[in-house]
Amino acid sequence: MAGAAAPPKQDELVPHPVKDQLPNVSFCINSPPPWPEAILLGFQHYLVMLGTTVIIPTALVPQMGGGNDEKARVIQTLLFVAGINTLLQTYFGTCLPAVMGGSYTFVAPTISIILAGRYSNIVDPHELQRFKLFYGLWRNVTRFLSPLSAVPLVALAGFGLYELGFPGVAKCVEIGLPVIILLVIFSQYIPHAVHSERPVFDRFAVIFSIAIVWVYAYFLTIGGAYRHSPQKTQLHCRTDRSGLVGGAPWIRVPYPFQWGAPTFDAGEAFAMMAASLVALVESTGTFIAVARYASATPVPPSVLSRGIGWQGIGILLDGLFGTANGSSVSVENAGLLALTRVGSRRVVQISAGFMIFFSILGKFGAVFASIPAPIFAALYCLFFAYVGAAGVSFLQFCNLNSFRTKFILGFSVFMGLSVPQYFNEYTSVAGYGPVHTGARWFNDIINVIFSSKPFVAGFVAFFLDNTLHRNDSAVRKDRGYHWWQKFRSFKGDSRSEEFYRLPFNLNKFFPSV
Repeated sequence: MAGAAAPPKQDELVPHPVKDQLPNVSFCINSPPPWPEAILLGFQHYLVMLGTTVIIPTALVPQMGGGNDEKARVIQTLLFVAGINTLLQTYFGTCLPAVMGGSYTFVAPTISIILAGRYSNIVDPHELQRFKLFYGLWRNVTRFLSPLSAVPLVALAGFGLYELGFPGVAKCVEIGLPVIILLVIFSQYIPHAVHSERPVFDRFAVIFSIAIVWVYAYFLTIGGAYRHSPQKTQLHCRTDRSGLVGGAPWIRVPYPFQWGAPTFDAGEAFAMMAASLVALVESTGTFIAVARYASATPVPPSVLSRGIGWQGIGILLDGLFGTANGSSVSVENAGLLALTRVGSRRVVQISAGFMIFFSILGKFGAVFASIPAPIFAALYCLFFAYVGAAGVSFLQFCNLNSFRTKFILGFSVFMGLSVPQYFNEYTSVAGYGPVHTGARWFNDIINVIFSSKPFVAGFVAFFLDNTLHRNDSAVRKDRGYHWWQKFRSFKGDSRSEEFYRLPFNLNKFFPSV
């Protein structure tokens, strides 16, 4: 054909073979590091998940009429339940090193319930119990997930949280920006400049960066740098403005129904079911990223369904204990797996121990929870990017020279960014979502679902990928479906048993299919 490019010479070809397991990971799921290193890595995971744990109650509790005492109490409860949920997920769910934490997905419907004056108490635990396990249904849905349709879902599970990154850093740029710089230097440059037998700077870059900048922020605070600054600046920059240390008790064990007897309202239940559905989809994308960075094989659909089922139980526990929030997989901790190159299940289980320990010893936990929010926002800039990159990496299984691939990929990612942007902008201006009919339950469902970037992108990609010429043999290869074919069944690949089997021989009683 005239104008066609000449075929490349053999010596110009640089092959990058497809890998169903990510190489160069130091410790995968079943290979724990030495105990001292594992404990430090677990503490690092605990520090990273604190950001979401503190930010969500900080946004919700004041609107419920609570003060620092109630905020500290909610944070303790969130930590306690997150530790339990993480242990349940790593032992009986997907068995992946996935930290379960508070979910931003539940914040919007909870705020709308609060602002409408429909909360009779500071937390209504009954509202978060409306969640189906989707055990058989979700397995059958994810069975049709191909590498092509997984790309937008996983990519926007990370990239879609961009508003929590540098905008949060800019709220106190003299604290947030140094964290980004130090994190990049410790994790990327120093390991190549300083050669040692054991990786230290890159593996513990988070601890080094937080410690240095936190001390720096403390000296700025006691030195009077913010004495005449606006109240908002002081809140973000000072190390003594959270009020958590003073509000937290020395010892306290969270317990169910601590805020009072549960109430029920069908409207709020529908809003929370919609949020739970969105959290289900977003967690599926993050589970896939976690498996990738833990150097595991693609997650079988039955294991994904098992993990979603335990996430549902976790949301039930959130409701019983009254966290004012639901649980999903922590995206930032998934990114930390990539930074450290340690995907050990034991490390995450140790971090769950730290969550429970510091939730009971309230004063000690409050000290770490009082780290200024811009420091956490700086961490998100790296960790959310890693999760987004995990999604992009699945393009290695796809034919990027196919116009079908380009259409599905481009259209789904664009709609995943554009549609939620419209819903969120409309809500911020009008005070309610674009769908504003007389049926409040319908409004909540639509507005919550279409405000999620991963949900919209994943839904569009999944629908198009499974309806556009799906049975064509060439298309089957273009979408990368054949690469994941053997992982559709738990017994399709022998490595699934190694990575995803249940402990204590429970597979005999709860077999995966």
